Amino acid sequence: MKKIAILGSTGSIGTQTLEIVRTNKDIKVTALAAGRNIDLLEKQIREFEPKLAAVWSEELASELKSRVRDIQVKILSGMDGLLAVASEQESEILVTAIVGMIGILPTIEAIKAGKDIALANKETLVTAGHIIMPLAEKHHVSILPVDSEHSAIFQSLQGGQRKSLHKILLTASGGPFRGKKREELENIQVEDALKHPNWEMGRKITIDSSTMVNKGLEVIEAKWLFGVTVDQIQVVVQPQSIIHSMVEYEDGAVIAQLGTPDMKLPIQYALYYPERRYLPGERLDFETLTQITFEKPDTETFYGLKLAIEAGKKGGSLPTVFNAANEKAVALFLDRKIRYLQIPEIIRACMEEHKNIADPTVEEILKTEQETYEFIKCRMPRFCK
Repeated sequence: MKKIAILGSTGSIGTQTLEIVRTNKDIKVTALAAGRNIDLLEKQIREFEPKLAAVWSEELASELKSRVRDIQVKILSGMDGLLAVASEQESEILVTAIVGMIGILPTIEAIKAGKDIALANKETLVTAGHIIMPLAEKHHVSILPVDSEHSAIFQSLQGGQRKSLHKILLTASGGPFRGKKREELENIQVEDALKHPNWEMGRKITIDSSTMVNKGLEVIEAKWLFGVTVDQIQVVVQPQSIIHSMVEYEDGAVIAQLGTPDMKLPIQYALYYPERRYLPGERLDFETLTQITFEKPDTETFYGLKLAIEAGKKGGSLPTVFNAANEKAVALFLDRKIRYLQIPEIIRACMEEHKNIADPTVEEILKTEQETYEFIKCRMPRFCK
């Protein structure tokens, strides 16, 4: 019996992870954590019977505790709750499907407790990869990528020697605005940006995909996951989302992972690695598949990608600024307080203002995050509310 804990159980990755649990009777959920959706969390607790569950709000935790008083489950709140779920004694693997830098401390706690990490929280490596990867090596813990692209790279690397890796080819769908120029994006509304052509994802990551900021975050994450430089990562637009990423070896051979756009495949692969199991769902049909096309990303229109590559190359605390500025900007856009094209404007302004810290501690990373939020709120008058 494989025992797992999930951070972010009510989100897109969390709910799909639980779909896999439903169809595989040899997985037991020992702990769950969610943000504010206690209605869904209560249903999950009743179905999967974890020993421990947590929500962020103390008030909501109290309400949830009252709702499930007929069940033997411990309810916690806040960061203490997340840390307890991350290090739950019986679990072997932690699925980090929580959104944002709030995932850093629980991931560190889980690693110290000897848990393997099924990583869907890209902010953890983007901002603290220099801390997380050495810590995982020290504690002999595996970091197993759940993002579709990073899972594809990981799977492709099973076909050759890591030391012979020459380049990573990180694919992108191009999002809903592929092919458009800046002047065509002036009046983009929230509803437009949430219409991804291929993937069903949460609101924040869907906006990130539309700006190609998500691909920039994935470049930085890949740098840490696979021990390469940013210059060894090439972003390739593959609009059909059939090739999920590729690796090129020193001899010129390219190995790719192909499949339908279904996040359950990388989730299940991480949970059972190195075993492969049957997964219900649609398969690629090469008799009807007429073409797979490629394009070069437009980093002038979608210059959030260019900013991410800059942050990834410079390193230090700059990726934290990039990530935090984007989080705040996307939140402002979703609240209809800024225009779509102001998202990368805010990121660039924050990066230009920041004095980079070469090797930041966790405390300095979290402080930089708060300073970035404060800069947007108080020193960019257009966005002060």
